[in-house]
Amino acid sequence: MAFDTALREYVLDRIAEIGGADLLIGIPTYNSEGTIVGVMREVYAGLEKYYSDQRCALFVSDGGSLDYTREMAQRTKSGHVAKIVAIYRGLAGKGTSLRAIFQAGERLGVKACAVFDSDLRSITPEWVPGLLDPVLSHGYDFVNPNYVRHKYDGTITNHIAYSVTRALYGRRVRQPIGGDFAFSRKLNDFFAHDDVWDTDIARFGVDIWMTTVAINEGFRICETHLGAKIHDAKDPASDLGPMFRQVVGTLFGMMRRYEKTWRTVRGSEAVPCLGVRQDVAPEPVHVNLEALFDKFRVGYGHFHALWREILSPESFAAVTALASARVPELALDPRDWAHVVYDFAYTYDRWARDRYKLVEIMTPIYYGRLAAFVVETADMSTEEAEARVVERQATVFEEEKRYLLERFRQWEQ
Repeated sequence: MAFDTALREYVLDRIAEIGGADLLIGIPTYNSEGTIVGVMREVYAGLEKYYSDQRCALFVSDGGSLDYTREMAQRTKSGHVAKIVAIYRGLAGKGTSLRAIFQAGERLGVKACAVFDSDLRSITPEWVPGLLDPVLSHGYDFVNPNYVRHKYDGTITNHIAYSVTRALYGRRVRQPIGGDFAFSRKLNDFFAHDDVWDTDIARFGVDIWMTTVAINEGFRICETHLGAKIHDAKDPASDLGPMFRQVVGTLFGMMRRYEKTWRTVRGSEAVPCLGVRQDVAPEPVHVNLEALFDKFRVGYGHFHALWREILSPESFAAVTALASARVPELALDPRDWAHVVYDFAYTYDRWARDRYKLVEIMTPIYYGRLAAFVVETADMSTEEAEARVVERQATVFEEEKRYLLERFRQWEQ
């Protein structure tokens, strides 16, 4: 069932009671009892230290947690900050949680809004002005985080979202699905009124949607240094399949909306990055290499006939060679990986069947790419992996955009 608002009646009553606010912090939650109190306390400290002269509100937008998330949030109080703790209404997922925050920000008339993930363990009070000040003091509409992350954290970002966003739209936004953002009132209201809330954007596709919209609708964007991101990181071999499908499905789906733009973009440029980069070490993230590669090989057994239809002969040959390799020798050239992603992006645009299933068919190749990356970077530091592999791969995606354009040209002829 589609709803015209994600806000329940008692939330509307609470907003009316608050009356208005200058700043809103949103925290989307689901079963976050172990971390929500720590995140809220750091947010409160940041607001009280840096914005004591502003009217501030905090909205814990919950997805119906089955633990004590909401109870613990209700008990965590601040004398300066008005608080809302509520279950949103609509499709289950982070996107609907953020929709409720957007709509609350609009009704409160805020000047700026920031959102933080509920599982953060590295957040400090300085993260609050780190995100809000670029909006309040520098006139930016959208603020992306720039973190120090372990080489095996943020794998969807590192191997698809960053490279594809940079190549398509020409902006080097390093964390387009980073989770922690700030935005101006103008962009908040744009988000609140976009008609996307019965799609995967209502689930895990919301972060890449926000970034893509901000880039393409003419809003001023920047990044801000926040230090290390330490959170409940997940092993990509066991936890990231649904997120991959929803993020990549949204990324590919947005290509049609902004096709006139990305077809004309060549090269890329950095976006301004505010603050000072911190010399900090992220926590290690464990990856089960054998499980990753096994998921790829099982997928190859199931889908190789379909992959042969979707991929170019050269891309399919590269994937087949990867399936035949021994674990210590796993390798996938970034050019081949870029072509695989572009082959699926092109097919997604033309696919008349279930597009969610198409991205599901792609998922095992993503596992294979990650397995090859783990082997390649086993002896590299996070900094070395970033410079020698992730950045090089992003550059290759940019260079090979001509391959994607040629596929579309051939189809149109």
